[in-house]
Amino acid sequence: MRRRMFLGVLAGGLVTAPVTAQAEQAKVVRIGLLDLAASESARNAWWKMFHDRLRELGYVEGQNVIFESRWGDGQPDRMPALAAELIKAKVELIVTAGSEAALAAKQATSSIPIVMATGADPVELGLVAGLARPGGNVTGVTSIQSELASKRLELLKQLMPRVARVGIMWDVDNRASTLIVRDAEHGAKSLGVVLHRAGIRDTREAEAAFLTLKRVRVEAVILVASPEFIGERRRFADLAITHRLPMVVGSREYAEAGGLLSYGTDYPDLFRRAATYVDKILKGAKPGGLPIEQPTKLELVINLKTAKALGLTIPPSLLARADQVIE
Repeated sequence: MRRRMFLGVLAGGLVTAPVTAQAEQAKVVRIGLLDLAASESARNAWWKMFHDRLRELGYVEGQNVIFESRWGDGQPDRMPALAAELIKAKVELIVTAGSEAALAAKQATSSIPIVMATGADPVELGLVAGLARPGGNVTGVTSIQSELASKRLELLKQLMPRVARVGIMWDVDNRASTLIVRDAEHGAKSLGVVLHRAGIRDTREAEAAFLTLKRVRVEAVILVASPEFIGERRRFADLAITHRLPMVVGSREYAEAGGLLSYGTDYPDLFRRAATYVDKILKGAKPGGLPIEQPTKLELVINLKTAKALGLTIPPSLLARADQVIE
């Protein structure tokens, strides 16, 4: 009798074990992706780095992870509704790109973990209590764009030592961009440069903004890179060349599109690092206990073709420092 019972239990175990294994394999994680920008080549390349890193960590789309993607098309006012859609889709975690996306996600939920793939200082924006100890449900990486604003002016001053009047163009509806303008103004004072503002609400206002800057006789322009502008980066570069204004921006994609110089964060690297946060949280880590990381890689890209079109000679010392020179 005991032998029959033992064999029955053993047989039952053999039958149920594969079922349990299959159940574990069938567990699928649903992750929300919320991006302020539109779906376009540069932005998609950044997200590809995120997906590639997750795959390296064992998350295969369609097998054990499903992504719910939402694009804001550069319109901050769309973010709250898109964040609400992700909550309704019952995602277990939200990854954001752009400060406005993170702010909308934070407003939509205080329980679902939120990982920032990029964005301005989250402390200043009220997203977290601190970088070392975020608290709450938000963590990830920050691009510290505002802190680099003064450095871009310094590079411009090295390129054009006599420059005295510089324009700065940004999206006035983007709170992160406003922080960058503020810090650029502080840097301009220390360098003895007069900074002329040209805020716009839509890329269709770009040409009028360039004309305004020309009327006040600026000698160069700083474009505050943002999710709203990246899809139109070639248009901004063409307008800058047309109006004979050397343009300095914060990410390499703008220089590759024809901007004169870019200095800023290696964004693909940030998106790869965001995937590591996702893995840690899905394995049990609390977002509030994961310190927010700042960029470890900064890139200087110079477009020599644009320099020649503008009649500028790039100092050899600046060329030697460049991570990439486009000819």
